[in-house]
Amino acid sequence: MEHIYTAERAISPATGTVRWVVVDARTYDLQHEAVAYLASLRSRGCSPNTERAYAGRLALYLNYCRMHRLRWAVPGFTGLTSLQQWLIETPLPSRTAHPGPDPARYRSRPTANAVMTVVGEFLRHGAAHGLVPAATTALLTQPKLLRFTPPGYDTGESGRLHQIQAAAFRFKSTETGYQDLSPEQIRRMIALTPRARDRFLIALMACTGLRIGEALGLHRADMHLLTSSRTAGCGTQGPHVHVHRRTDNPNRALAKSRFSRYVPVTADLVALYTDYQYERDQEPQAADSPMVFVNLFRPPFGQAMSYSNTKETFDRLAAAVEHACRPHMLRHSAATRWLRDGVDRDVVQRLLGHASPLSMESYRHVDDAEARAAVEHVASLRERP
Repeated sequence: MEHIYTAERAISPATGTVRWVVVDARTYDLQHEAVAYLASLRSRGCSPNTERAYAGRLALYLNYCRMHRLRWAVPGFTGLTSLQQWLIETPLPSRTAHPGPDPARYRSRPTANAVMTVVGEFLRHGAAHGLVPAATTALLTQPKLLRFTPPGYDTGESGRLHQIQAAAFRFKSTETGYQDLSPEQIRRMIALTPRARDRFLIALMACTGLRIGEALGLHRADMHLLTSSRTAGCGTQGPHVHVHRRTDNPNRALAKSRFSRYVPVTADLVALYTDYQYERDQEPQAADSPMVFVNLFRPPFGQAMSYSNTKETFDRLAAAVEHACRPHMLRHSAATRWLRDGVDRDVVQRLLGHASPLSMESYRHVDDAEARAAVEHVASLRERP
């Protein structure tokens, strides 16, 4: 298929602000409806990573409509059903440039579901602005009876909320869950990282459970690492970091939580921050930046570290340690460790910045040692007279 629409990064020549847009690759004209929808994501405070991913999925949908001669605003039931199947049956482009056949790769069902979710939101956004008829949005959901409800779900008076409106175009798939890292794996990651900045970033996320957007959005004024921070106007005792939701960070890093919080840190983390400060002082252009994490090893020197730069750092690290290591795995590891060590769930919820206790359900894993201990405990009870 010839790709006409493509997701592109647009940089404002006046402010340097980075945005994602969908353009016609032949003329570089903007696809205005898609661009308006992406702008709505920014107005809701979505992260640049979300905007980039949604731009690519919108371009994919628009190309599908063009290839099948469908109007994007009126794809019809058949068009949406065919799109759902097309997503998992169409081979993905080869990742390598060398000649010769490569094993065919296909989208997974969860990936297809993610694309269909974006398509549904895009069509609803168009309907809200009079571009998509109500008959189209009516196709996107269907009634579903909940046989089993998640913990804490309120079914209402007489159970009337057992029936909900569920996505109509969605594959059934098994949730793989989050991956966590063992303390030994995290220590090895830190040991194999040659740069003090990156060692501190890994240790910070593993120690505090911060999201990557929260870490990249930290300001130097947020680092209260003395025994007492009263001189900075803070009454919290002991070393800690403050997490604030800011919308004006130069790297567009966002804290997902809308509520400010502080997270205590250890003496070992303070020592790693000191090492990083010494490394940072070697780059004169970093002196005036208020951000904690800045570019030290490639231009633009001294400017706030970006999401893409961080991803490249973790990709290099994954190759060195020979296992997957993504930023969110460190957050998940911190939460799993706290729960496994018996930390109260309310405390863990506050440390992670979750508004709802239901968000904690995915963090508790049963490891091999716990499972074996449970079985051996039952066996020992049976052996007693």
